[in-house]
Amino acid sequence: MKVKCILGLVVLVAFSAWAEEEVVKALTASERIERANRDVVRSPDEPYVEDDVAYDSEAERNADPCTSYGCMWPRSGNGKVYIAYVISSVYSSREVSIIERGLQSFHDVSCLRFVRRSDQRDYLNIQSLNGCYSYIGRRGNGQDLSLQRSGCVYHDTVQHEVLHALGFHHEQKRSDRDQYIRVLLENVTPGMEHNFDTVNTLNQGTTYDYGSVMHYSKYAFSKNNQPTLVAIPDPTVEFGRATEMSAKDIIRLNRLYNC
Repeated sequence: MKVKCILGLVVLVAFSAWAEEEVVKALTASERIERANRDVVRSPDEPYVEDDVAYDSEAERNADPCTSYGCMWPRSGNGKVYIAYVISSVYSSREVSIIERGLQSFHDVSCLRFVRRSDQRDYLNIQSLNGCYSYIGRRGNGQDLSLQRSGCVYHDTVQHEVLHALGFHHEQKRSDRDQYIRVLLENVTPGMEHNFDTVNTLNQGTTYDYGSVMHYSKYAFSKNNQPTLVAIPDPTVEFGRATEMSAKDIIRLNRLYNC
């Protein structure tokens, strides 16, 4: 009887883990990131994080550091942009495969090339820290990019965080956002309003992209299950549901890096 109870408990735990994984898989990238970062407690040596964007301090988030210094990864003499990376040993072989597939997806559509670090000074240090987050642009030396094993290791999430590291903000933070999206602050969780501020983005000569992998979902940071973002002038337009980089994401990437 005792053995049956133990076996039953093992099956129940395994089923619960499987069910949780299926729920997370069904979420959009922005929903998954918000879920992974919700109520997370970060260690003292982790950076200040707003949503999934890392800063060296809380004061820094009031500026746009990526435009105040050379935040792009440099081009080499052959026209390629090589970005070194390290992947933590805590990931399983399956998780490493997902992360590397996300990195290599940039090779097919741009002049960017992600390479395993040897002795490069600047590199992405991909770790399973607390939640999903990345700095905006190149910071110098080893910079953390967190893909927590539970909730963040998915193709679209990898692309999303890497695009931050390449210098891109969330789409709904674009300087022209208010022409395309109305923010319903009355539905936003108190204290989370700053996630809907706009920044002085370049936009690379592209129009607003509802299909960007960098776009929030309709219910991002909602306190009451009501929309926090609504498309205008047509409120029926869907957004925040990308499963990979959009055509405009790729165009902006190539224009920024002169590919």
